Amino acid sequence: MFGLSALGLAQAQPGAAPASAEDVRELRTLVQELAARDARLEAEVAELRAEVHAQRGQEFAADTRQPGAHITPAVQTIVASALPGGVSPNLPGQNTSTTSQELQSKAAPPAFTSEDRGILDYLKGNTINFGFDGYYSYNFNAPVGRVNLLRSYDVLSNAFSVNQASVIFEHAPNPSAGNRFGMRLDLQFGQATETLQGNPANEPRPDVYRNIFQVYGTYVAPLGRGLTIDFGKWGSSLGIEGNYTKDQINYSRAYWFDFLPFYHMGLRADLPINNKLAVNYWLVNGTQQTEPTNGFKDQLFGVVLTPHKTVNWTVNYYFGQDHPDVVQIPNSGPIPLQPGLNFVAIRPAPDGRLHIFDSYATWQATPKLTLAGEGDYVVQRLWRHAAEGQSSAPSIVSGGAVYARYQFTPHVALGGRTEYLSDRDGLFSGVPQALKEVTGTFDYKIADGFLMRYEWRRDFSNQPFFLTDVQGVRSDHQTTATVGLIWWFGRKQGAW
Repeated sequence: MFGLSALGLAQAQPGAAPASAEDVRELRTLVQELAARDARLEAEVAELRAEVHAQRGQEFAADTRQPGAHITPAVQTIVASALPGGVSPNLPGQNTSTTSQELQSKAAPPAFTSEDRGILDYLKGNTINFGFDGYYSYNFNAPVGRVNLLRSYDVLSNAFSVNQASVIFEHAPNPSAGNRFGMRLDLQFGQATETLQGNPANEPRPDVYRNIFQVYGTYVAPLGRGLTIDFGKWGSSLGIEGNYTKDQINYSRAYWFDFLPFYHMGLRADLPINNKLAVNYWLVNGTQQTEPTNGFKDQLFGVVLTPHKTVNWTVNYYFGQDHPDVVQIPNSGPIPLQPGLNFVAIRPAPDGRLHIFDSYATWQATPKLTLAGEGDYVVQRLWRHAAEGQSSAPSIVSGGAVYARYQFTPHVALGGRTEYLSDRDGLFSGVPQALKEVTGTFDYKIADGFLMRYEWRRDFSNQPFFLTDVQGVRSDHQTTATVGLIWWFGRKQGAW
């Protein structure tokens, strides 16, 4: 607290010697500091009262005291007597140009009706988020048709392209506030939609669900630290990379993102055991199957470890059977069916199993340096047991990827990725080969919600696989340069 010095008080008494100019300046400075401190306190009180009013939705009587009004007349007399010639100290609270009505109009927030409060409460518990991701890429092979092979999203060369337009509606559960239910809907449009959705090899009716990337309802059961149960369709967490470009280290996606499942439909549960361990389980129709192609239900068993606050490690085992047991035919019977729901059975139907061993980890080595790695091993058979004329030899894909990212400033970052994928039986690319790629990415964040991403990437193979500018002639490499532009806004925080 500021106060008058002993010297100032002594000189303010009757019969005391007149105050010197230096004493007057010191006293005037103290008074100004007192006034400034008092004004700040009054402003803070007004802000706190406004917050309380907004939370409760009730009007309150604004404190119309002027700053400094609590300074007693005795103090004002002492200060005035210490100034030569009866000069007024211009104490706070003596400015008559500001009326109490004006102060009240500034301090008192507008009153809310119950309907207004209901709308605000609804918006507070929900988010609506929008994203747009576009790019220009150039392939130095100048491929016929301007197609970048083995790319999941940046599929076109020498073209301005819409990679993805997204709308996300989310009502997240909040058990601590008594809300255990939630829901999320992700709508997706653009080239990425064609990659992720609607492959007739996986979906009997792909057009029905093409633009619904995710939709699921959530319930958090009061079990342990909270058992989260989702029902619906969600983006797969097999593999470290995800759907939304703004949350990735690079613009283009790795081979492993393109090979591993994009989405699943069914039930999933996640249970935190403690601060370092969580377990999860899925029961789903299949890999990239909103509607199943057979009666088998795939399963996932996963563990998420956090041995240190800077380390996050995920281990997944996926077990499935994704071979169709029916073939779709045109509707041709007396019973009317929805289009795409007329089938004939395959007998015998292939029953070979799919096994995916997937593990990835992220380490925040320093506040600016992020390191990550992924390893995968995939085995698939057409038949569980070989019969005459049938093959049950496994097709195997194995390899992994390593990532690094350094945040130089809040607006500038540099990222890199290198990966290896052994496709020795052609399960991924259709050609037995060993694939490698190296990618460098430069980020320039112009503002919150607006990112420019510059990328150079080179793909290699031990086979002539990549397109060139001559029809029918293949190359063992392709090099691309890409500029990506990503916009997003909404109240959802963190990764989407």
